[in-house]
Amino acid sequence: MSRKKKTGAGLSALIVVGVLVALFAAISKEVWLVLAFLAAGWFIVKMFNGSKGPVAQREESRSPASGVRSGSSFPAPTPREPPAPRVITLEPQASNAAMKTPVAAPTLVTSTPIAFDEPVLVVPAAPAPTRVEFKLPSGPKFLGPATWIPHGSAVEVAGVLIQGGLVYVGTVLKTPSGANDPCLIDPTKSVASHGDYMDRHMGYWPSYSEIPSVARRAYLNWLAGGRSDPNADIGYVFLFFYGLERRAVIDANADASAMSDWPVIADELRRLLAVYGDKSGSFRSYAGELLNWVSLNKDGKLYEKPVPNLIKTFELPLYLKLALGQAALDGAPVPTALALAWVRFDPNYYPRTPATRCVDQFNAMFEIEYRKRFGNGIALPKNRTKLKFVYRPASSGFHGFNEIKLVFGDTPDVSVLTKPIKELRALADLVTDQLDAFSRFVGRNPEGRDTLEGMLFLPNYLWPGLARETLDRYREEVRCAPVSLGYQELLTALGAKSVLNKERTQALARAFAAAGIGIEPDVLGNSRPPKPEERVVLFELLAIEELSRATPAYQSALLTLQLASSVASADGDFGESELEHLKSQVKTWVHLSPSHQHRLAAHLQLLAAAPMSLTSLKKRLETLDVSAKESIASFMAILAQADGTVSPQEVKTLEKVYKILGLDPKKVFSDLHAVTAGEGVDKTSVSVGGLKEGFKLDAARIASLQQDTAKVSALLAGIFTEDSAEQAVGLSRSVELESDLEVEPSDEAAPALLFGLDEAHASLARLLLTRPHWTREELQDVAADLDLMLDGAIECINEAAFDKHDIPFTEGDDPIEVSNEIREKIEA
Repeated sequence: MSRKKKTGAGLSALIVVGVLVALFAAISKEVWLVLAFLAAGWFIVKMFNGSKGPVAQREESRSPASGVRSGSSFPAPTPREPPAPRVITLEPQASNAAMKTPVAAPTLVTSTPIAFDEPVLVVPAAPAPTRVEFKLPSGPKFLGPATWIPHGSAVEVAGVLIQGGLVYVGTVLKTPSGANDPCLIDPTKSVASHGDYMDRHMGYWPSYSEIPSVARRAYLNWLAGGRSDPNADIGYVFLFFYGLERRAVIDANADASAMSDWPVIADELRRLLAVYGDKSGSFRSYAGELLNWVSLNKDGKLYEKPVPNLIKTFELPLYLKLALGQAALDGAPVPTALALAWVRFDPNYYPRTPATRCVDQFNAMFEIEYRKRFGNGIALPKNRTKLKFVYRPASSGFHGFNEIKLVFGDTPDVSVLTKPIKELRALADLVTDQLDAFSRFVGRNPEGRDTLEGMLFLPNYLWPGLARETLDRYREEVRCAPVSLGYQELLTALGAKSVLNKERTQALARAFAAAGIGIEPDVLGNSRPPKPEERVVLFELLAIEELSRATPAYQSALLTLQLASSVASADGDFGESELEHLKSQVKTWVHLSPSHQHRLAAHLQLLAAAPMSLTSLKKRLETLDVSAKESIASFMAILAQADGTVSPQEVKTLEKVYKILGLDPKKVFSDLHAVTAGEGVDKTSVSVGGLKEGFKLDAARIASLQQDTAKVSALLAGIFTEDSAEQAVGLSRSVELESDLEVEPSDEAAPALLFGLDEAHASLARLLLTRPHWTREELQDVAADLDLMLDGAIECINEAAFDKHDIPFTEGDDPIEVSNEIREKIEA
């Protein structure tokens, strides 16, 4: 029985062995290799632990306190101490609050306890072996939430040092759509070794995380270069602009520190517009809108504050709209500076060359003319259209936001009105015309802008400081008495750099006349311009209107003084008594106006300093025939009797004049008697002896004698108007020279209004472009302000857009949507 059991057990064992062999045979060769490696590893570990146990046991046996109970055959094992805990320490890292740099990954420092075998005798532990320490490498900077790099700070990305800040760096900067903001510079993104920012490597909506690595390198290079290369592709400028836009609009809405960046952002926008504004109309428009946003200060009455530095775009800046609207709301007149800004930034005003080349002079002259025409300022009506500003972001990071807008209560949008801006444009054109000559002079002589030669093209109130002070000083002096001085002295005091020609000398006389100062010799009355070494007389012009000096009466009186001065100085002594006598004679010439008498007195003072030479007069008189000389002599006799009396001194003067004319001095008496003859005048009323005491003339006869001046007017005009023939030729030549001058390219005709529309429809179209959509109610108010029917006006604008670009301007009825495509074509 027992054998059977043995046989059954053996059979079972054989079956088990057979099954195991079958299983082993089914295992692949690769599995056997893996099992062999595992077994070898286990054996090595076992051997290592086995070698460690005896050493510990031997060390424990040498311990004085073995911990073994007496009589025991096996030592009782002591409780095993728990392993020492792993120690984690954070190494301090210098913080950079300004950069907001994330703290680096913590450094781990571990302390490993000694291992024990079981079972063993436990004895007090020997001193622990030296602690093994190691550090994990620090993680890259700017992992996690994005950091705004403030203005003036620097950051390094991909080995490129970016100065100036104003960028976001990090790995997380979410937008409403859940994606990272396009402006975010993610340092974990790959960057190529080379990249040229003059080449386009990205699409229309660039995002730093999505553009190619070569574009990232190009962008980083552009940032490192100061963001100033005008040849950079505009896409990189937009990518940087997206960051400014987010900081100014999104972050500033919840973060006061972001709002404090507005002035810095405004300055950066102005700088970018100065470099890239002319390169891209689209960038100019978007940057202009953001500048509107960050520049707007709604506190107080803007029309009372200085106008800030603005940028001209296709619409009137928001700051000006609000300032003008506040003025209309308050019923306040528009100040000069605000009116000037309105016309300068009006999208339908195209300044000509004088307004852009001579900005300071244009502004000063506009201010003067504006006050002349509108007094304290133009008054604006309170129209129906309400002011509203809808911000159009450039960045795709704003997708998902609702309409971003500013409203201003009942403040009207006066930019839709046409009448006020028409008046301001007309005033600007008037000022431009007045500056045209000066502008052309500066165009030919850029260095002559502040010289007397250039100033003479301007009204005297626009002269620079030194010249203006000199003019004011002379004006004060002539109020007391005429001033006689050398011509060169006058030119030097005014800052002249060269001798003035005839045209410039006449311009100088006109400028002085505008300041109330007359100049003799009378270059405006066809006298020869003085030479630098000659003298001139400055005198005060009377406040009354000065009559023409081309009249025969004035010319004959002028001739009398010139002849008298020649006669008086013939003996080398033109004394004070003779000068006073001639001055008194001038006062008695009642047929002359007070302004003529005043000028003749100044001319007489010039003659006293520089008398007309007899030689020069004789040369002019010698060409006359005897009858002409006799006519002049008779006229002089008539003039001598203009005051109703003839004094012995006047008779003597006439005798000298007759002698110069080559006539018999004895004819003086006969001519004087001839004047008194006729019309029942008793000849016996004139006696030779009476000449010493003077004689009386009939007043009626004197009145008729005034008419005789017409008989010799033609003769005097041809003889005694100095260089009349030469001046006529010179005048015609000067006209020819003026036309032959290098004429700067004339200002092109002002570009037509938008799509060739009239002003009202163009204004409506430009206003439509300021928002992506409008309600019909809003546009009804606008149309009413422009005197337009809304439906007809929109149809007209759409037709013009189709003719120009083959696309509609607006779509829909309420709301009315403005085409983005048409906006891009206009801004391009």
